[in-house]
Amino acid sequence: MPITKEITEELHSIRDFMRWAMTQFYQAEVHFGHGTDNAWDEAAILLAHTLHLPPTVNQEVLDAHLTKEEKYKIIELIERRIYERIPAAYLTHEAWFTELPFYVDNRVLIPRSSLGELILKQFEPWVRPASVKRILDLGTGSGCIAIACALAFPEATVDATDISQDALDVAKLNVEKHKVSDQVKLIKSDVFASLSDKIYDIIISNPPYVASAEIDGLPAEYAHEPKMALAAGKEGLDIVTRILRTAKNHLSNDGILIVEVGNSENAVIERFPHLPFTWIEFEKGEGGVFLITKEQLTNEIF
Repeated sequence: MPITKEITEELHSIRDFMRWAMTQFYQAEVHFGHGTDNAWDEAAILLAHTLHLPPTVNQEVLDAHLTKEEKYKIIELIERRIYERIPAAYLTHEAWFTELPFYVDNRVLIPRSSLGELILKQFEPWVRPASVKRILDLGTGSGCIAIACALAFPEATVDATDISQDALDVAKLNVEKHKVSDQVKLIKSDVFASLSDKIYDIIISNPPYVASAEIDGLPAEYAHEPKMALAAGKEGLDIVTRILRTAKNHLSNDGILIVEVGNSENAVIERFPHLPFTWIEFEKGEGGVFLITKEQLTNEIF
């Protein structure tokens, strides 16, 4: 798919380039899974970024003609998406979570968690929103979960931890972007290690949960993300196990722990058959998220 005079002369409108980009994506068999699940949305993100349009391309502007310079910029991004297998969010340095934009680069995972749906509902019916005063986001990455929680619970404070200083540097950019510095505290910590005896009403986490055998089989797009944010040992449970063993020491009496484990759900059930997990169903999300209370964790022995 070389940049040629023929392409720029045959394609004129945004619609033309949307169709062309989709064809290139399908022919190259690129993987969608970092904020989009189809070629149209992936193309829309790249074109909107290049043309400084809103993230959703308005149908009314699809027939607008492009300048030669705009055409070449679009073609360059499409080529990078295909040949380098870089997810669109890393090319544009923007990803959306709970309808909010976040800066991202390859120091952090691209936000795509089902947890956003729970945050927008203020975790009801499992908590009384007015009673939530302290929230912990374990493994905050870009800070999207912590920031979304802060905005959903304006009277609460949120601690956001990560073992990676690079990730915390990105999270700081987003905390400042969304003006929640007075609510969100960024802490470098390996799970609970730096939290002393702090207590929270909600502990939420989207930790690494990919099993060793699965890492090498992931599509090439995942190689651009930090491996330490994906890989979690032989079964994908190394970090989840540590969270489950210690969370009860940091939960209030009515506190809840919510953890996304994705396709490691069955492994969690097999490893901890004695724990009464609630597996949450989502309207739009893909599942693989459990909830468990302080009381349920306290009554169980690891």
